[in-house]
Parts: sequence; C-alpha cells; structure tokens
Amino acid sequence: MTAPNIETVAVKTPYWDIAANIQFPPDFDASKKYPAIIAAHPIGSCKEQTAGNIYGKALAEAGYVVIAFDASYQGESGGEPRFTEDPWQRVADFSHVVDFLLTVPYVDADRIGVIGVCGGGGYSIAAAKTERRIKAVASITGVNFGNLLNEAFSAYDPVATLEAISAQRSAEVLGAEAEVQNLLPPTVEDAKGANIDVEEATEYYKTDRGQAPGGTTCSLVSRRASGYGWDAFLNVEKLLTQPLIVVIGDKPGAFGAYRDGLEVYRRAASTKKELVVAEGFSHYDLYDQPEPVKIALDRVIPFFAANL
Repeated sequence: MTAPNIETVAVKTPYWDIAANIQFPPDFDASKKYPAIIAAHPIGSCKEQTAGNIYGKALAEAGYVVIAFDASYQGESGGEPRFTEDPWQRVADFSHVVDFLLTVPYVDADRIGVIGVCGGGGYSIAAAKTERRIKAVASITGVNFGNLLNEAFSAYDPVATLEAISAQRSAEVLGAEAEVQNLLPPTVEDAKGANIDVEEATEYYKTDRGQAPGGTTCSLVSRRASGYGWDAFLNVEKLLTQPLIVVIGDKPGAFGAYRDGLEVYRRAASTKKELVVAEGFSHYDLYDQPEPVKIALDRVIPFFAANL
C-alpha cells in the first residue's frame, strides 16, 4: 500500500490548537470535493498510531480525505495540564475538527464520517450523538471509557479510587508534585501473565511495533475523576441515529471492547447498523495485525462508500 501524502495542520479552538494530520487520496485534486473521515486515536495513544497509520492510511487510499487528530492535552495538541484524559473535552474536540473541515475547500461538508479505535471508538460514538454533521460512524474495538474506569482501571472499586484521586488533587493544590502514572507495565517481560489486554497493550506500545513519541500511555492522576461519571453510550437509543458499524474481536479482555461493542450495537437507534466480529482475534490484534485489520477494512470501506 503506497503511503499517501500527509499535511500537518493546526485546528483552531477558543482555548488552544489541536494538532492533526491530513492524509490525501491518490491523485488528489484540490479543485474537487472529497468525503472526509475523522480518525480518533485510542486512550494514551496519538494520531500517528493505529487510527492514523493503519485505518487512516487505508481509508485515504480508498479515496477519502482523512484527518487524524491528537486529543487535547495529549500528543502535539495544546492543553494543560498534560496527560489529561478528559472524555468531555475529547468529545468536544470532534466538533472543532468538523468546524475546521467545513473551511477546507476540497471537503464535501455533507459527507463527513468518523472512525475511532479503542477509546477513540467510544468517543466517536459519543460525539456523533450530538454532532449531527457527522454522517456515519465506525468503531474499531471501541471502548466506553466510563465503563473502563469504573471496572478494570479502578479494580472494581470506583469510590475508593475517586477518594484517592481527590486526595492527590488536594495535595497538588497545596504544593505537592503532580503524580503521573503509566497505565502499562514498563516492559513486555513485566506484563507476562497479566490479562490479555494488558499484555498485548504493552507489546504494542512498549516496542517498535507501535511506539510513537506522542503515544505515552501516561495519565495524570489528579485529573481522572471526571471520567467516572461519563458514559459514551448514554442515550444512544434516542440520539445515535447515523449509520453505524461496530468491529470487535471475539477474544475478550479486561478493557471491555467485546462487551461494549455488543452493547452499543444492540442499543443504538441507527436503522443502518452492522456488527463485525473478527473471530479468533483480540482487541490489540485489531490495532495493526494484517488479517483482522483486513476483516475490518473489508467491511468498513464499503460501509463508508454506502453511507457518505
């Protein structure tokens, strides 16, 4: 697959710039109008990883203008304090990216879709509920971040975890040093024997397979609290009416993508919706492994062709 041309842009917002890469179709002609797809990266990831360099690249090759962006507070985007994973802000970022696309002369404003991987899949669904300029949604092994926090990321004790977060934030206000935690073990060897999602995440993010400068997998402890009260799937029965495709692997892990994918597929109000189960593959297989990625793209590319 020939790598498409890439342009780095700054998406203006009222508070800081969002960094994004635009990938162009082969034989791109700026005098024409193209459908556009927004690509959203996983939690702790960045625009240069799976959403951009795997799915974004393939969709650009298929004829779409693809814009992969770094979440606020992360990667090359603005926002302080760094390493903040704020689901409310991440959803708001989508609307600013849509605003930007409307100012680009070669983008057809009536044909904007979104694709997200892992947490980006959950955020894509959440954004589409209220951002009606998004016309079609693809979730690749999407995770509802609120579920993840209340379950695996808090050892199923969210109240005790929130008490600890509150104590850390109070300490920082009074002068203590900020606590930044890595969400994964430091090496593949350290991750051996852990849940499949933790083990495979470490293999992806901590080796040459998936490492990128902006993909830190770090989290600022004192700014985690808001996510515990957030639910990507709230009101999907009423508000998520756009065409939807959900891709999951059938090897479930602690991060919950298999369960979350089945749930949102069942609950979404979309009259056009598809569920794709990559049999024999896991959450992180769908990040970059050729066979499951092909299973996903063989359905996602025709889905966007039919709905954008």
